[in-house]
Amino acid sequence: MVDLILQYQELVPEAGCDEAGRGCLAGPVVAAAVILDPARPIASLNDSKQLSAKKRTVLREEILEKALCYGIGVVDHLEIDQINILNASILAMHRALAQLRIQPAFILVDGNRFKPYGQTPFACMIKGDARFSSIAAASILAKTHRDELMTNLHQAYPQYAWAQNQGYPTIAHRKAIAQFGPSPHHRLTFQLLARDQQIGLFD
Repeated sequence: MVDLILQYQELVPEAGCDEAGRGCLAGPVVAAAVILDPARPIASLNDSKQLSAKKRTVLREEILEKALCYGIGVVDHLEIDQINILNASILAMHRALAQLRIQPAFILVDGNRFKPYGQTPFACMIKGDARFSSIAAASILAKTHRDELMTNLHQAYPQYAWAQNQGYPTIAHRKAIAQFGPSPHHRLTFQLLARDQQIGLFD
């Protein structure tokens, strides 16, 4: 079991933030913000990327039950194309924070880039999802929420196999784009195909 840090500093409540879908070719970027309850620890928390889908689903339910509060923020592909993926990821985190019913005294963010959320102090943590419980919990909520969104989109666009690749740039996903062209949910500012496949993509 991974031994994660419950609290980064002394200000409480402390919210952990993380996002999912930043490197995808299609669909939204989704962020979560979580304030955990120190009196109700959650065993087996870890970076969502290190967990099986089944384990993420189990932990998601435990997080929803035991957390003091949580929020989910979504920024769709159109906004991503307008403001770029970095700004979209931060905006998704801000939207997630806005959903919290408890105002955090401190924000702990996975990664190395963030923009101030009001006057609330914050810290960015490289690989924070593998170090801090609240960020790990946020990573699980963001990942599972986004996977559900992509599975739902898969029903309308099964040719891209989003239920399997969730919009990430797999070989099969790129081959589907080459064959069928981009869907209405693809991020058109991203390199959807290898450079030698780009000719005629948007004709």
